[in-house]
Amino acid sequence: MLIVTGGAGFIGSNIVAALEERGETDIVVVDRLRDGIKWKNIAKRNLRDIVHPDELPHFLEEHAGNVEAIFHMGAISATTETDADKIVVNNLKLTAWLWEWCSRHSSRLIYASSAATYGDGKQGFDDSFDDADLAKLAPLNAYGWSKHATDRRFRRILDQNGFRPKQWAGLKFFNVYGPNEYHKGGMRSVVSQLFDKLSAGETATLFKSHHPDYEDGGQLRDFVWVGDVVDIIMWLYDNPQVSDLFNIGTGKARSFKDLALAVFSAMGKEPDIKFVPTPESIRDKYQYFTEANMTKLRKSGYGKEMTSLEEGVRSYVQDYLATEDPFR
Repeated sequence: MLIVTGGAGFIGSNIVAALEERGETDIVVVDRLRDGIKWKNIAKRNLRDIVHPDELPHFLEEHAGNVEAIFHMGAISATTETDADKIVVNNLKLTAWLWEWCSRHSSRLIYASSAATYGDGKQGFDDSFDDADLAKLAPLNAYGWSKHATDRRFRRILDQNGFRPKQWAGLKFFNVYGPNEYHKGGMRSVVSQLFDKLSAGETATLFKSHHPDYEDGGQLRDFVWVGDVVDIIMWLYDNPQVSDLFNIGTGKARSFKDLALAVFSAMGKEPDIKFVPTPESIRDKYQYFTEANMTKLRKSGYGKEMTSLEEGVRSYVQDYLATEDPFR
């Protein structure tokens, strides 16, 4: 049995699709579907079961011994969430409990960390799992802190030679884009939001730069195609001897202007970009550069080339966003 928490979410539903495409038939999704469109992310899948998160402990105990791996993508992922108690329960506590459960039952755990753990980036973007290096990081919001606290908790367990899952891997996702993110509203990727604006005949808008070293639209991010993210996760699943904390990006920062131009090109439109001031509420915490150091993953044996920004955006726009059925 393979369990995907957050399995109806963005990255989770893409993992579920990939597992099914590989011929896996014993897939369980754990998620809250609520009354939005999230259910459409898994509408094409043939699942063994869909479990509400509140029922997960009971479900796991019922199937102890049969769970090969848990892909734990479920979390409160909004960087704007301010209820830290809620974040601790849903992000830190649940992940720690799953680590313990997988350790007791010889299951594998691949869990979502985040590039938000790096804070303002002044300490760099190296995915070192050394405790002294982790201690230097200072996340800027409660979401990033919860992921960082989880990573540090597991580091402490390992240093104390405590129980651990048969395989474990923490994944520090950078700026992921691709199909099945439509339920995220304002948290969707810039690709999805720009596509909607341009389709409605509106002008593309990007933030002005308030930093002397960057031009308007020149702020840099490590944009990573969700297909590459899933390929890495499937590689980890195929290589149970690999356990570590890994960056998940491309290793090459690109500008928001590059991203916008790729959307215009994929849609066959002439570029028309308006630059607007970055909101003052986020201006003092705004990151101007993120870039994943991918050396550790490469040294661990992952050799597949990453999809270029232009090709990833083209595929997203033409194979999904511009079609009658944009869901994977």
